[in-house]
Amino acid sequence: MRINLALVFLLFHFQLTYAQYKRELIIKNQYIHFPVTESGELSKVNLTIEGNIFRNFELNLSGKPDFWVYLDVSAYEGKRLTIISDNKKTKDLLSDIYQSDKISYFDDLYKEKHRPQLHFSSKRGWLNDPNGLVYYEGEYHLFYQHNPYGWEWGNMHWGHAVSKDLIHWVQLPIALYPDVNGVCFSGGTLIDKNNSSGFGKNAMIALYTSVAKEQTQSLAYSLDNGRSWSRYSENPVIPGRSEEAGSPEVRDPNVFWHEPTSRWVMILFENMGHSIFTSKDLVNWQFESHFETFHECPELFELPIDGDTNKTKWVTYGAAGYYTIGSFDGKIFTPEFGQFRYVDGEFYAAQTYENIPSEDGRQIQIGWATIETPDMPFNMMMGFPTELTLRETANGIRLFNEPISEIEILHKNVRKYKNLTWEETNERLKKQYPDMLHLKMILEPISAGTFKLRIGSDYLGYEWYNNKFNYNEREYSYNRELGRKELTLEIIVDRTSIEVYVDRGAYTIVLPRTLEQQKRGLAFELNPEFKMLVKSLEIYELSSIWN
Repeated sequence: MRINLALVFLLFHFQLTYAQYKRELIIKNQYIHFPVTESGELSKVNLTIEGNIFRNFELNLSGKPDFWVYLDVSAYEGKRLTIISDNKKTKDLLSDIYQSDKISYFDDLYKEKHRPQLHFSSKRGWLNDPNGLVYYEGEYHLFYQHNPYGWEWGNMHWGHAVSKDLIHWVQLPIALYPDVNGVCFSGGTLIDKNNSSGFGKNAMIALYTSVAKEQTQSLAYSLDNGRSWSRYSENPVIPGRSEEAGSPEVRDPNVFWHEPTSRWVMILFENMGHSIFTSKDLVNWQFESHFETFHECPELFELPIDGDTNKTKWVTYGAAGYYTIGSFDGKIFTPEFGQFRYVDGEFYAAQTYENIPSEDGRQIQIGWATIETPDMPFNMMMGFPTELTLRETANGIRLFNEPISEIEILHKNVRKYKNLTWEETNERLKKQYPDMLHLKMILEPISAGTFKLRIGSDYLGYEWYNNKFNYNEREYSYNRELGRKELTLEIIVDRTSIEVYVDRGAYTIVLPRTLEQQKRGLAFELNPEFKMLVKSLEIYELSSIWN
């Protein structure tokens, strides 16, 4: 995750000793609501229940709020809540804070003008890195970096949502709040099937970065399918490593079981590279190795080549969409190929699911789509879930990334065509307003040149002679497989985003849409010398995931 360490320190370690501005109330309803604006002067707020510190955070209190944020206090009904602010300007605003059994504007929830309809976004507040992706007992858990109290980054918690199908999501109460060790940065979650930790058989265990004066690694566990969490009493499990790592940036642990060595393996970002740690019990960790590679949010996993489980390679990547392929012996990762990029654009900090059932066997990934939603009570969203595979190509072994097959759950009003000219294609596209669409097409050039595909008010272009994409005048270079003639495009269009999967997922671009759309459909635009055959065109209108 992109961070400002100085801000992190201020956010968690503000002192309210001198605060003078208070309001007291008896908790009678499920939620406490705070009026906030998208930008302004941050106020430091301290909440106590019966005199005991309950929550500390910062928010932009406003008498003319852009929206309201909420805090679930249902577990404390009948108790005295004291709200303390350090900002004199907010003195009169404390009286605006109210209680309710519904979140503000509940009837408009998920119907907001710029609410993504195909991608998970939080009810309120900021969202970034997916964390702790794990499958357990019929549920896909999505934890994520979350500021419940504002439109911008800060106050880092772990938000929580679950899904039965990776398509429709239910947001649950916050999983991890900041504690004495600091705010909660990114990490991973696993199922301790054999109780190696001693916290309980099949305990759901989260390992994550705590940030106060320095970055340390902490553990929390849940015995009720992630609904409630307990912190390990002797956190952190890996203390600060600034001196050993040669950098204050030590974060984003991701943990998996390595069967050949019967050890838990942690990959951790340190000093512009990734470090490997091992453990028998998830509490006591031993440093094993370090290799220079990608920036933050690392992951390491094994994949079969072309589906052949007898031929496998290990893949490691970082937050920005670059990866490398190699071998791993349980302690040392050895790169065997160069560094490549499989995803580009507005995409960051992807993670794959742990504990996927063997009968499924997919490596399913979700990343953070870094697309802002101004003038909304929420900000940012997750990318659409994808499946990762390794395939042999003319360029060598490469990582591929395609939308999961479950997207078919959303399909409606299907239209399919074969062997169209681009003019015939436009006739089929022009009446299709791009609000929520899934497009598949196979294009074959008859002569060299360029084309643009207009999607509402946005333009996706491709230069066939130099393998460059262009989106609203921004270029994206694609290292195409040698000798490949056809261009395969799979496109997911949402209200605020466009995801383009090229050549069956060899390259992916995540793009922001123009928010104020003109009522225009889709159409190809070609330069005069270019001719193209549309060998296949599939158009799927999509239902909202919030229905």
